[in-house]
Amino acid sequence: MRLWTLIKLVAGAVVLGITVFTGLLVWHVRGEPLGGIFSQLVPVKFDPEPIDTLPQADSTLPEIDPGAKVFERARELIAIGDLAGARDRLRTVVSIYPRSKAAPEARRIVGEMNLDDLLSASHMEGKEIHIVRPGESYLGIAAKYDTTLDCIMHLNGLLDLKGLHPGDELIVMPLRLRVMIEPGRKVLSLWDGGRFVKEYPMLAVDLAGLRGGLQTKISSKSGISGNRRVTPGMKEYRNSEKTFSLEKSSLQIRPLDPTAPRDDEEDLSPGSGFHLAVEDVEELALLLRPGNEVEIRPAAP
Repeated sequence: MRLWTLIKLVAGAVVLGITVFTGLLVWHVRGEPLGGIFSQLVPVKFDPEPIDTLPQADSTLPEIDPGAKVFERARELIAIGDLAGARDRLRTVVSIYPRSKAAPEARRIVGEMNLDDLLSASHMEGKEIHIVRPGESYLGIAAKYDTTLDCIMHLNGLLDLKGLHPGDELIVMPLRLRVMIEPGRKVLSLWDGGRFVKEYPMLAVDLAGLRGGLQTKISSKSGISGNRRVTPGMKEYRNSEKTFSLEKSSLQIRPLDPTAPRDDEEDLSPGSGFHLAVEDVEELALLLRPGNEVEIRPAAP
């Protein structure tokens, strides 16, 4: 055998041995430990074999309610006086987590906060100062700013419509809120565009045969004093029971006092329409005017 042939055979054996060793080393690292010299050269620790089946759900674990966590944070901010931060979190609960168990209480609290701002003369966001000009009247000013006599009287602390003089200053607030009525939930809510303002429970609902939803507007607002219908500006209006009539429908938004005596004890139905507590309708009279949009959602089947 020639020397050159012997060298080639030895080189081939060396290459084969290196190839086999390398393959075993790769298997040791990526497959399973081989022990021996391989474990000495490259110590490898493997995790246990994966479990083929997932563990069964534990019904005893608490249900996760992210809305409740946001609500708790809002309460903490109220406690330290950060009302702006609290309001933002309450609105998050109302808009992002409406099905949270904390959502009803969040709606109530943020509604009271919003109402305080809307009806406060010291909170001027969304309000304007009007300087009275010669010949102007309360009704003309109300029409100019899309507001009502009720709202003007409240913001300016007026018990009656005293005479106007040029140069007088009046706080006015445009009333462009949207009303959403949900017969299925028996609630009426106010919205400023897409922002929630306040929610009111309805004591009774009678759709008078209305099926499906309805997009409409408030056509008129008046009061009932005794058996007489009165309008804003009349003397009896202040202490009257306010009523809102709707376009495209005979339905009304009306007050209901369950404790009031009835002439006909056999007829306990309050009639068709949407009936709210007397004090809630009084609040609505300050915030709504003819022309406000109203959406009546379809009642649940």
